[in-house]
Amino acid sequence: MPGTTPRRDVSQSLPGRVLIAPSLLAARYDSLATEVAAVEKGGAEVLHLDIMDGHFVPNISFGADLVKSLRPLSGMLFDVHLMISDPLAYAPRFQAAGADHITFHVEAVQDPSPVIRAIHDLGCTAGLSLRPGTPASALLPYLQEVEMVLVMTVEPGFGGQSFREEQLPKIREFRQAIDALGKPIRLEVDGGIGAATAALCREAGADTLVAGSSVFRCPDGDYRRAIDALR
Repeated sequence: MPGTTPRRDVSQSLPGRVLIAPSLLAARYDSLATEVAAVEKGGAEVLHLDIMDGHFVPNISFGADLVKSLRPLSGMLFDVHLMISDPLAYAPRFQAAGADHITFHVEAVQDPSPVIRAIHDLGCTAGLSLRPGTPASALLPYLQEVEMVLVMTVEPGFGGQSFREEQLPKIREFRQAIDALGKPIRLEVDGGIGAATAALCREAGADTLVAGSSVFRCPDGDYRRAIDALR
């Protein structure tokens, strides 16, 4: 049944396949259950959940209670992106709410390793993300510890921003580093992803694409067509 499966390893999910992760931030908030069911029916494997605290980023989104309410309704992998100042304190709440995977920002903590270990101890896979202005070198020392890297191609905190092509070399740098390491680590990209920019990210080596408006706000309402266009 949806929501009752054990926590899944995002790095082992459908190897060789580009995963599409619609961002709930862009969904219609008056019908979230319907929206989540529609993107799952449309072929999305992952639901991306952006958690903002109004401190690390200048916006507030939603919390663990909303994640918990959606968990029984979906069989998608729940990919929680913590854009918050204290990921160590809040990771257990999102694990309890049903997160399969938890990503936090390298800029949010002095040493990511203890947070990564704590997320693993909770039974979730762990990821690290970085802002557009943060170089890949800030994250690379921790690469072998995580199951996913998330490259932000917009400033975190708001949806609907335009894709920044100057981030493509960073995606390529991570692709080379992951391949050299020889570990199955997902390379996720978030920010301004539509059909055209998705192709650029795939060419650069991304294998997991977060999409908000291009899916949930697609003009014809055909989520399957929008998801297929990203793949």
